[in-house]
Amino acid sequence: MPLAKALVAGGISAIELTLRTEAALDAMRSIVANVPEILVGAGTVISTGQVEAAQACGAAFGVSPGFSAKVVAAARKIGFPFAPGVMTPSDIQLALEHRCSLLKYFPAESGGGLDHLRSMAAPFVHRDLKFIPLGGIGPENAANYLQDPLILAIGGSWIAPRTLIQRRDWDAIGRTAREAMVLARKAAQKGAG
Repeated sequence: MPLAKALVAGGISAIELTLRTEAALDAMRSIVANVPEILVGAGTVISTGQVEAAQACGAAFGVSPGFSAKVVAAARKIGFPFAPGVMTPSDIQLALEHRCSLLKYFPAESGGGLDHLRSMAAPFVHRDLKFIPLGGIGPENAANYLQDPLILAIGGSWIAPRTLIQRRDWDAIGRTAREAMVLARKAAQKGAG
């Protein structure tokens, strides 16, 4: 809760809470109930049960590190907005076969960065795809991603690094969030101009 409040204070309006710990669903439920100013999404959704659990906890959307037809079908069946992960043109083609047009690009930087994304998305540009890159995004490269028309949003743990969370340094996280929002606004202006 203090982390979510620090992010909101810094101007962040949406978060991905990964389902990688026993406490994730309880944390999601608590944030949804007590910090309504932030849109909570479920990350690392890799099973159909997680789709249902995330929606039941109030998650507004889900993302996955890879593509699973079963997970996509489960999300569609219950009306849960979902973006599967892609890394190759084959992944994109498979996602399109399952009517997915919003895709998580992961791991972005170690997978080739924005140049790789542009190259692999080129054959599909006419399909109006949008991507959410995660993995290796930070203040040094975030603006490049945000200025590209392929990008809907980005994610990055640099805003709330584990060390600051462990120290419970909510003020520092709030400052980093404000810096990220300034960077995003500048990138949006430059991308529009």
